[in-house]
Amino acid sequence: MHIRKPLLAAATTAALAAGALAGFAGLTTAEAAATATAGTTAGGVRIAYYDQWSVYGNAFYPKHLDTRGIAGKLDVINYSFGNIHPTNLTCFEANKAAGDDNNPNAGDGAGDSYADYQKSFSAADSVDGVADKWDQPIVGVFNQFKELKAKYPHLKINISLGGWTYSKYFHDAALTDASRKKFVSSCIDQYIKGNLPVEGGYGGPGTAAGIFDGIDIDWEYPGSSGGHLGNHYGPEDKANFTLLLKEFRTQLDAHGAANGGKKYMLTAALPAGQDKIKHIETDKIGAYLDYANIMTYDMHGAWDGDGPTYHQSPLYSGANDPTDPIAPGTQKYSIDNAIDSWIDGNPAYGIAGGFPANKLTLGYEFYYRGWKGVPAGTANGLAQPATGASGARPTSQQAGIAMYKELGGIVDNPATTFWDDQAKASYFYKDGEWFTGLDRKAIQARVDYGRQRGLGGAMMYSLLGLDANTTLLNQISDALGGATQPPTTPPTTPPTTPPTTPPTTPPTTPPAGSCTAPAYVAGSVYTGGTQVSHKGRTWKAKWWTQNEEPGTTGDWGVWQDLGAC
Repeated sequence: MHIRKPLLAAATTAALAAGALAGFAGLTTAEAAATATAGTTAGGVRIAYYDQWSVYGNAFYPKHLDTRGIAGKLDVINYSFGNIHPTNLTCFEANKAAGDDNNPNAGDGAGDSYADYQKSFSAADSVDGVADKWDQPIVGVFNQFKELKAKYPHLKINISLGGWTYSKYFHDAALTDASRKKFVSSCIDQYIKGNLPVEGGYGGPGTAAGIFDGIDIDWEYPGSSGGHLGNHYGPEDKANFTLLLKEFRTQLDAHGAANGGKKYMLTAALPAGQDKIKHIETDKIGAYLDYANIMTYDMHGAWDGDGPTYHQSPLYSGANDPTDPIAPGTQKYSIDNAIDSWIDGNPAYGIAGGFPANKLTLGYEFYYRGWKGVPAGTANGLAQPATGASGARPTSQQAGIAMYKELGGIVDNPATTFWDDQAKASYFYKDGEWFTGLDRKAIQARVDYGRQRGLGGAMMYSLLGLDANTTLLNQISDALGGATQPPTTPPTTPPTTPPTTPPTTPPTTPPAGSCTAPAYVAGSVYTGGTQVSHKGRTWKAKWWTQNEEPGTTGDWGVWQDLGAC
């Protein structure tokens, strides 16, 4: 038994990369002189995954992150996933579908450059309502993200590397100092500097610059055989994972310092099982991460065969937990046991602990694990035998898993919704099918727990699982508290009255104490290098911006303070 990830892909095109799953993690950089404060309230950071394959059969486009109010409720979007080249051990782009998940070579050479920057979006499907043109440098999701960030200046977007299918070569890329430097440099070159390979008439040097604000590492899993079939791993992964994160932090900081002082994020998706946490230096990696997103889900599911049924994300392991302990200790899977291991350590599993609590986020799953052939029993199917995985639904297209939008009639129905007060988890039972996952009560219990432990906020996998009303996201956002970020709307027409014509020659000597740079004007578009004056100080834009007032966005913001006028 091991923690797995949901296959949420519903693609029918060969361009689709991997449909396997993602993880979450992250922490705040202890080595940075200033630490960014994300989220609208303390401990309220909101991180969510947007999957590459969303643009195919599900037709869930970046536009919907705007029109459904999703972008305004998030601080960070992790775009999943980038892959590692099997022989070069670098980040790369390819237009090749991943193989069958039971194939040990499923992810070798796979990628979805078509979704990334070659798929054109019509006016009706674009964030800005303008159709893509054939002569643009890039199109695809990357370009749509650029448009989304123009409307939501607060929003950060990371590229997520790895995932369930694409973690095979992390071991090799992290193996030596030289391989780590090469791998990290290639990822920064492709995603942060934006030097995309030319494919399908799109891409080229710098064409994706400014789209990504950082990198998310989703290695599943260092030092463990519990990842995808055929993954490479070894005992040296424990130290090398730390060194890999250190290399990412070093190179990201160097690139940021050379480009106006921009702070780039580094996050990671990290395991919730003690059998996998033990292969990570929990007391060291917090120095390099901005957030560690703990994958507090997929602890149980239909891979357990004929049961007994139990929660995929129990907050606590109560006396009614029918599952076996994790060898070699006596503990079972639960959110509380996972967080204890990360923060306080767990000697029985050789886990040191020592991870900063305020850098940990709890995972929230937007899907449900299910069994069929479950008798009602005395607890409506809880801890009962089963005959196998629940039937496949039209969208998720995989037995044993269903999205919220496929179970709305069960999840929202008091007659089919039940509460386990020992695990502090909800479950759902109807006609012999038993599902485990989130509802409002379970979400509130998880948020309350995170606050009690001083954790950083929430990580959500994945946005593709939401219904049209974004029910689960709204419930998480409400429970975390804090205001949403409305989109900024640039003016569609220039002002009808032109500004007064300035003198043709400026004064050669500015008055003492005056600001010589033009005054900042809300709504105006500023490009990198532009200087403005605002409230008696001079500011320089580090990159493209609109409606970010100088002095209000801290070290993470676009404006560099050049001092008093």
